[in-house]
Formats: sequence, structure tokens, C-alpha cells
Amino acid sequence: MSTKDYVEKDYYKVLGVPKDATAAEIKKTYRKLAREFHPDANKGDAKAEERFKDISEAYDVLSDEKRRKEYDEARSLFGTGGFRSGGPNGGAYNFDFGDLFSGSQTGGGSGGLGDVFGGLFNRGGRQPQPRRGADVETEVTLSFVEAVDGATVPLRMTSQAPCRTCAGTGAKSGTTPRVCPTCVGAGTVSRGQGAFALSEPCRDCKGRGMLVDDPCTVCHGSGRASSARTMQVRIPAGVQDGQRIRLKGKGAQGERGGQPGDLYVSVHVDDHPVFGRKADNLTVTVPVTFPEAALGGTIEVPTLNGPSVKLKLPPGSANGLTLRARGKGATRKDGTRGDLLVTVEVVVPKHVTGDALSALEQYREATASDDPRAALFQAAEGA
Repeated sequence: MSTKDYVEKDYYKVLGVPKDATAAEIKKTYRKLAREFHPDANKGDAKAEERFKDISEAYDVLSDEKRRKEYDEARSLFGTGGFRSGGPNGGAYNFDFGDLFSGSQTGGGSGGLGDVFGGLFNRGGRQPQPRRGADVETEVTLSFVEAVDGATVPLRMTSQAPCRTCAGTGAKSGTTPRVCPTCVGAGTVSRGQGAFALSEPCRDCKGRGMLVDDPCTVCHGSGRASSARTMQVRIPAGVQDGQRIRLKGKGAQGERGGQPGDLYVSVHVDDHPVFGRKADNLTVTVPVTFPEAALGGTIEVPTLNGPSVKLKLPPGSANGLTLRARGKGATRKDGTRGDLLVTVEVVVPKHVTGDALSALEQYREATASDDPRAALFQAAEGA
């Protein structure tokens, strides 16, 4: 879109909104008009299609805070088609914008006001734009304890960085790159798609905005080279297996002052021989004897990296009962800890002899009238 379009077209009038309309009002009005004049709703209506294009173009500018500000400044400076400067009778001098922005008609040199305001409207700027560095991905394997408590680990990464030989220009020593004539240094070109214009990387310069005629022998003109580095990365406490951590600004370096990319670390956690994990809670299975389960009592339970805890086992505890030791789990983001979930596993001895055998036989006789399967058969018969 040319600077001339900014000055001559009244986008507020196209949408039918006041100049002080809020972003929400502009969006609401655009949606209403777009539904009304959309080509799908007006088959074969050329006027409706043209109206839809104008609406879309106006919304494209007014919905973008930066572009709307540029548009308002241009309209304020140039008015609505004529340059606002006092004429002989207090009026305005009117100039043909085709001449005003196309360049001088006499002599070489100046490119007209279009060159002056090209930077203001960010249309075809001649200076190469900063380019953000690429994101980098890596993996790390932690022990179970490191994942629960957090750890600082060294990560060796290979990523693209500005070539040291040519200082990132891509040009051989003693030469300099030139501005790409296709995108005029912007690194992107616009491609029309009906009522919309799509921006895509320039194919000639591959988005760099510059062309290299005599490339650097190390990076072969790309301006980038592989760089290996080792950095200490803090993995937060409570990280889980399979989690992906984003470290902002720790990726590849940018070009021409652009921001660095981000580092994404995929975490793998080794199993623990005793403890497991469910979200912020740790889990452990503790064996208990039959008398402990039947009569109840106090059992001692190990914790991860801390002293053991004692839990009360209620009488008649069934196999698979879960007890909870609060605050003995994994560390949460807010610094608090989850719980330790203790699952009871009743252990039945494989061999019983002597007094233990006699005692169990007496127990069986004493409880012979108590059939634990009676309710099962009743339910089966009633089904």
C-alpha cells in the first residue's frame, strides 16, 4: 500500500466510525459490515465485492495500533488530498499526489516525498531490519531426586550465531553486501490474495534484505555459522517427565541487533526404586503384616531425602488402603510441597509353623461363622 493511499482514503468513513473510535468499536463495526458485504453472501455482486475489499483494507490499517497512528499522522500532515499550506486567499494549495510521491520529474537525484515518508509508514524501507534468532531445542535427563528438588545442569548446545570471520555480513573480507532490489532491504514482499495482502520472506535474499556478491569463505554468504557453547541451566523443582521448559532469550543469537531466540528443554526423569509420582504428590508402597492390618498400629514410612515419618494404621485396614503424609511430596511452583501417598500392602507369609500355625488355626475356628463371601453370593443370586 502506498503513502498516497494513506492520505487520500478516509478509512474511518469507509467503516462508518468516528476518528476517536475504540479498537473494540472498530472490530465490532468491521465484523458487521464484513458479514453484510462478504462475496459468499453476495454472489455475482461486483459492487458488494469491491465494498468488501475497501472494508477489509480499512480494518487492516485501523485495527493495528501502530499503523493507525501512522495513518492519523499522515492525514493530519497532508489533510485529505491536498497539502495544507496557506494559499494566496487563505485556501490550500492542491498538488497531484501522483507527482508528489512518485519523485521529481526534472533531473535525477531526489526520489520525491515517497522516499522521505517511506520510513514513516514502514513501506519498503531501505535499511535491513533486525532479525530474531532461531529457537533451539535440547534434552536433559534428570534423576528422580533432581526432578523433585530442582537442579542446575550443564547443557552443551550447537546453534547458529553470527559468523566471526565476516562479522555476520556474509560478505568476504574487504567487501560489503548490497540491498536486495526485490524487497528493497525489507526482507519481506507482499503478495496479493483477493482482498488481502500476505507478507512472506523475500525469495531472492531469503529474508535477509541483503545480497552478497562475493561470499565469505567460512559461512558461504549466509552470515551464520555453527557455534558450540556450554551453559548452566536451572531446572525448576517439581519438573515432570516429558515436560518442556522454555528459557527465554537463551536460543540462537539474532541478526543485525535482533533479539535472541528461546531455548526449549525437554526433560526426561529416571525412575526411582522406591518412590513414584502423581502430579505434585509422591507415592510409595509399604508392606504391613496381617496382625498390623487386622489390629491396627503405628507404621514407619521412609520419605525422599528426609527423615522417616510415622503413620497411624487403623484396625481392619484392607490391602490397598492409602494413607497420606502431608507436605512430604514434590515441590510446587509456589514453593509448597505436595503429599506422600502411602499405599498399604498386606503381606501373607508363605510358610507358617509352630506357635504361629497354632494361633492361626485357632483364629480360623473362632471366625468360622464369618463368611466374607456371603454377600458376594447374595448379590450374584439377586442379579
